[in-house]
Amino acid sequence: MDLTKQKILVTGGAGFLGSFVVKKLLARGVALKNIFIPRSKDLDLRQGANCQKAAKNQDLIIHLAGNVGGIGYNRNNAGTLFYENLVMGAQLMEAARQAKVKKFVAIGTVCAYPKFTPVPFKESDLWVGYPEETNAPYGLAKKMLLVQAQAYRQQHGFNAIYLLPVNLYGPGDSFDQSRSHVIPALIKKFCEAKKNNQKEVEIWGTGRASREFLYVEDAAEAIILAAEKYDQSEPVNIGAGREIKIKALVKLIAKLTNYQGKIIWDKTKPDGQPRRMLDTALAKKEFGFKAKTDFEEGLQKTIDWYEKNVSSA
Repeated sequence: MDLTKQKILVTGGAGFLGSFVVKKLLARGVALKNIFIPRSKDLDLRQGANCQKAAKNQDLIIHLAGNVGGIGYNRNNAGTLFYENLVMGAQLMEAARQAKVKKFVAIGTVCAYPKFTPVPFKESDLWVGYPEETNAPYGLAKKMLLVQAQAYRQQHGFNAIYLLPVNLYGPGDSFDQSRSHVIPALIKKFCEAKKNNQKEVEIWGTGRASREFLYVEDAAEAIILAAEKYDQSEPVNIGAGREIKIKALVKLIAKLTNYQGKIIWDKTKPDGQPRRMLDTALAKKEFGFKAKTDFEEGLQKTIDWYEKNVSSA
C-alpha cells in the first residue's frame, strides 16, 4: 500500500504511540491534510455513530486509541477497561467494513498472551491459556479484535491485520502515577526521590519478573511497515526480542538518574506476569521490521525528556 495516496485515520494519534506514528507518516510523504486524528472530546469512539463518522471516506485506519494503564490501574478498573476497549475496537472495525475502508490495522497487546507462555512468546501460543489475572480484562478485550479481524477477512474479505506490541517506553510516555507503566513510574520515582533527597525508594513486587521493552519510535516504524506491506490473517509480534528482570531494570534506572539511596521491595504487591519476551521473527520475515534503538540509550532519552518536560514543570 502506497501510503502517500491514502486518506488515513489514526485513532489515538495525539497520544504517546500515536504521535510517533503520525510523524512517521509525514516522513513517508503523507500530506497532513490526509491524516485524520480525532480527539475523544470531539468523537468519543465508545459511541457507534462516532465510529461511523470517523471511518467515513477513509482508506486506511490505524486503531491505536485505548484505555490503558499499569498493573494498579488494570486491577482497579477491570470492568471499564474490558468494556471500553472492546466496544471501541469492535464498533470501529464494523464501521470500517461498512465504509469499505481498504485496510484496518488493529493494535493488540502483549497482555493478550497466556500467563504462562513459553519464552520467547510465539504467535501460535496466543490461545494456550488464560492471561495474567490483573491484565486479563484488558488483554482479552484487545484479543477479541484479532477474532473479529480474522472473521471479517474470512466472511467479507476485509483486509484487517493484527499486531501485538510488547511494553513500550520513550519520550512523551504517561508519567501519571495512577496509570503509568513500569518504566515511566520508575523514572518518576527515582527523579523525584533524588530531587527531594529521599533516602529510600519503595518498589512493587519481588523484582524477579522479567519484561521486554520496545522504544516507541521503533514501534511506530513497525506499524507503518505493516500498514505498507502486511496482508495476512495471522497476528504478528512487535518487539525488541530481549528480556530484562525488573530488579536489573530498577538498578539501571537508578544508575541513569544518579539516585544513590536505598531500594526497598514491597513483596506484598503483585509482580504481574512472570516473564515476557516475544519471538519477533515473523515481523522481520513478513515486513522487514527489526528494532534499532539500544535499550540504555532509549532509557536515557526518556529520562532526559521527563526531566525537561515533566519534572521541571
